[in-house]
Amino acid sequence: MTQSRRFLQGRRIDPRPITGADSVGELIDNAFLAYNAARLREACRLFTEKMLAPDVTVGVSLTGALTPAGLGISALIPLIEHGFIDWIVSTGANLYHDAHFAIGLSLHQGDPHTNDVVLRQEGVVRIYDIFFDYDVLLSTDAFFRQIIASPEFQQSMSSAEFHHLCGKYIRERERVLGVGKKSLLGAAYEHGVPM
Repeated sequence: MTQSRRFLQGRRIDPRPITGADSVGELIDNAFLAYNAARLREACRLFTEKMLAPDVTVGVSLTGALTPAGLGISALIPLIEHGFIDWIVSTGANLYHDAHFAIGLSLHQGDPHTNDVVLRQEGVVRIYDIFFDYDVLLSTDAFFRQIIASPEFQQSMSSAEFHHLCGKYIRERERVLGVGKKSLLGAAYEHGVPM
């Protein structure tokens, strides 16, 4: 029994009831005590206590299907636009799926319990509970084939230079289509954030 005490030093889980009068900070600090809610609380503390300090360099690492879920548009682009992100390291899949939004293609919320065989028969691609038509992939592939054939890409370059050029072309496509600024690559290009 004495041995277990070393594991029982954390904050006791005994939250106050949510009243509706709590500030966002109070809600996060007092109600987000375990599981992923506690990880969110840790991220909020990191953001407010470290990232907002003067002269801090902030790098972001993106893994997992974040951009298809819309997190590029909803969270990362605003952080870039307001100068909170200095550099990004990402999987290629996140940057590829980011382009769908920029070139006017749609992704949809779906039911994660849908039968994969039925989805395949219907030509629907699934990323857990994100669904989209197979043509989204074909159209995105065609877009990248087109821009990569341009003279600017016909040289050796780093992945950061490649993503910068992709962002340039994506930002222009967004402008032509009038879809707004929906691309993480486009935002990184526009604000000089290396990826």
